[in-house]
Amino acid sequence: MSRFESRRRFLKHAALSGMALPWALRSARGAAKSAADKVHIACVGVGGKGWSDMMETSVGNEIVAICDIDRDRLDKAAAQFPKAAKYTDWRKLLEQKEIDAVTVSTPDHTHAPATLSAIELGKHVFTQKPLTHSVFESRRLAEAAAAKGIVSQMGIQHHATARLKMAVQAIHDEIIGKVREVHVWTDRPGSFWKQGLDRPAKGDAVPDGVEWDQWLGVATARPFVAGMYHPFHWRGWWDFGTGALGDMGCHIIDPVASALVLPPPSRIWAEGPPPHAESGPIACKVHYEFRGAEHALPTIRMTWYEAGELPDRALFRAPADWPGSQNGVLFVGEKGNLFVGFPEMPELFPRETFAGVKLPEAEDHNHYTEWTDAILGKTKTSCPFSYSGPLSETVLLGNVAYRSGVKLEWDSAALHATNAPDADRFIRRSYRAGYEVAGL
Repeated sequence: MSRFESRRRFLKHAALSGMALPWALRSARGAAKSAADKVHIACVGVGGKGWSDMMETSVGNEIVAICDIDRDRLDKAAAQFPKAAKYTDWRKLLEQKEIDAVTVSTPDHTHAPATLSAIELGKHVFTQKPLTHSVFESRRLAEAAAAKGIVSQMGIQHHATARLKMAVQAIHDEIIGKVREVHVWTDRPGSFWKQGLDRPAKGDAVPDGVEWDQWLGVATARPFVAGMYHPFHWRGWWDFGTGALGDMGCHIIDPVASALVLPPPSRIWAEGPPPHAESGPIACKVHYEFRGAEHALPTIRMTWYEAGELPDRALFRAPADWPGSQNGVLFVGEKGNLFVGFPEMPELFPRETFAGVKLPEAEDHNHYTEWTDAILGKTKTSCPFSYSGPLSETVLLGNVAYRSGVKLEWDSAALHATNAPDADRFIRRSYRAGYEVAGL
């Protein structure tokens, strides 16, 4: 039993037995925080996004363990948190006692094995988007988090912004009427990282301080190549990353899933260059259809565009001088359209139709504090795996459709494309010997 569960049980017992609850609460909220008011956090991955995840979650809490396969990054984190134990293998980190919660900020292929291992030990988890590398892994993490009753959060920080809350509430309020069509787009990969690449034939010497085999983890072994995989360009390789959809899809499709309460997609297909066995496409377009329970609700259609491809300008019904956005969502409604960008604020089009209409008010909140406060029993997370697992499944199914080259008829309950059994190899991956995780 964690010390947070112990404290909650004590307070419940105190209330039932007539104990001095005011004294208990004053004790817990005193000027000097008690041990139970700090979360002991272990961080898996402390470079790049892992650094900001570590710094954000450290506020008011205690970083007790840090892990990275790159000793330069690990040493930098250790200088920031000198009391934290250092590891290069996340499996060893999870053996440490007095860890309440774990952040997982690694390349995509390590998200599920590290996260599920932490969940099975009863640790609360904050895992960066996309939640997992495969559709099957997303389903398993959502199931495991529910079974263990841990506090979970997927790192999609935009979810906590006022602008997305405003957009979601506007759709709920039907300001633009019923929505049956949505367009979502991003400028990734492009100049951010390259895709459509052949695997290099030769490798380079592994730099001192980089634990290459541990970085590969569950993925098939391959030589280190300078500048090609670690520390950043892994995202364009199927063995490690999930392309533009994995990078930005969880952010940009999030307000669509939240506003329209999307069921699992029923049909998914992609347009683009022929699938590459090693690397994601230079650019592609993915179409999703969502049907309501037992097809009782009208179909919602969503189109994903990447690498700078955009919806037809005429769809927006925006003024000629409107600058547009490189990353955004367009909800097409019965009465008009709602745009929300990344990072642009929501706008209603045509402007003349909605003159004088005010969008709902909202405030930003802290995505990280929400997680640690939820661990302390003060609130609930807004992106638990019960929500972010299905969202990640939807996002990753776009990659499955592209890689399989088939218009998928999707049976969500069975995790299977009924018309494309060959697509199963993209739904669930095999783990490399020595890195297997039970249940995955």
